[in-house]
Amino acid sequence: MRIKPFRGYRYGIGREYDLTKVVAPPYDQISPETQEQLYAMSPDNVVRVSYPRDAPPSGETADKYLRAHETLDRWLAEGTWAREEWPAIYPYTQTYRAGGSEVTRTGFVALGEVTDYARGVVLPHERTHAGPKQDRMRHLETTGADLGLLFMLTADPQGLLREATAGSGAPIAEARDLRGELHRLWRITDTTTIERVQTLMAAAKVIIADGHHRYETAVEYRRRHPAAEDKLMAFFTLEAPGLTIFPNHRLVHHVRDFSLARLLDGARRWFDVTRLDDPGAFTATPSRLAVVAGPEAAVLTLRPQAAGTIGWPPGTSPAWRALAVSVLHEGLLRPLLDIDDAKLDARTHVDYTADQDEAVRGAREGRYQAAFLIAPTTPEELQAVVRGGEVLPQKSTHFYPKLLDGLVFHRLEA
Repeated sequence: MRIKPFRGYRYGIGREYDLTKVVAPPYDQISPETQEQLYAMSPDNVVRVSYPRDAPPSGETADKYLRAHETLDRWLAEGTWAREEWPAIYPYTQTYRAGGSEVTRTGFVALGEVTDYARGVVLPHERTHAGPKQDRMRHLETTGADLGLLFMLTADPQGLLREATAGSGAPIAEARDLRGELHRLWRITDTTTIERVQTLMAAAKVIIADGHHRYETAVEYRRRHPAAEDKLMAFFTLEAPGLTIFPNHRLVHHVRDFSLARLLDGARRWFDVTRLDDPGAFTATPSRLAVVAGPEAAVLTLRPQAAGTIGWPPGTSPAWRALAVSVLHEGLLRPLLDIDDAKLDARTHVDYTADQDEAVRGAREGRYQAAFLIAPTTPEELQAVVRGGEVLPQKSTHFYPKLLDGLVFHRLEA
């Protein structure tokens, strides 16, 4: 992976240290309610450019992409956001709580070269959809603003990359996200250090953790604009602490004639079925999942000898078939509820949440016909599937915490 330093755009350079009021989650994590919350935090919140409202107040430009462009131009003209004097790479840490402990994930922000997947430098782990890419292309074409950090993973078995990109001294900025997790940013301008990092990254392959739609948009944008070779990326190492992946539990709805009893009867072909009294305390494994429907709940444990008789998609590897989400999709959703890839793509029958309590509550209260509780994909499982040339089933991972927009950004025409 070829990386470059860049002269980042930052908010209130030399004046503002706490950027909490102007940062935002990635655009695809912003609900209408979250969007309103971010708008209310500050007239300078980056959401006004990264994910502007569809319907503006009277007097504002109707086209949201043009409105984002105008807002960004105004900010830069007024000096609200300004460009750094020197090219840099930016050490970036996220300190958060997971499993009752405080964890710090360390990485760095730089420009990374955009290449087709066929080159084998950048590896995807999930499929994408056309709609979000069309939206991001219109945004990029109109604003030229490279705002959202792609979350990239790379191997660093000896820890040399982490050592070379560690932030030293006081950070240049920090912010808390909407969940209260702490994000900090440093700056490295020393050319010797930057060259060391570039050398360490030169032969590296990277896996996209979050940001597939934005990456593929950048690939297409480069085809249209050959000079746009690079994309804003945040790199984290696979071996370092803090690679927290939550499961995306499945929330099923609008299945015709759904019956938990019939589902469990069908599941017994492959699974041992036992009653579950407290789904909130349930701990899943790749071969052990739970289903909650109204007041009832059950544990389904895949029998090893039965796994080979599931109708797995042709060509899938043992590593892919061992994923909890694969067991759920191919052992239950597809054969017993007729929820195939097309229905998953269309979001007509399944919603997702990384919050197990929320999943159980939604099923208990009848907002969903059933909630399926599954184990998270591990970093080792992710690598085994992706490095084998496959992609995971959709919504297999929920990396936590999300990266923040607005700590630093890049503009393509600059």
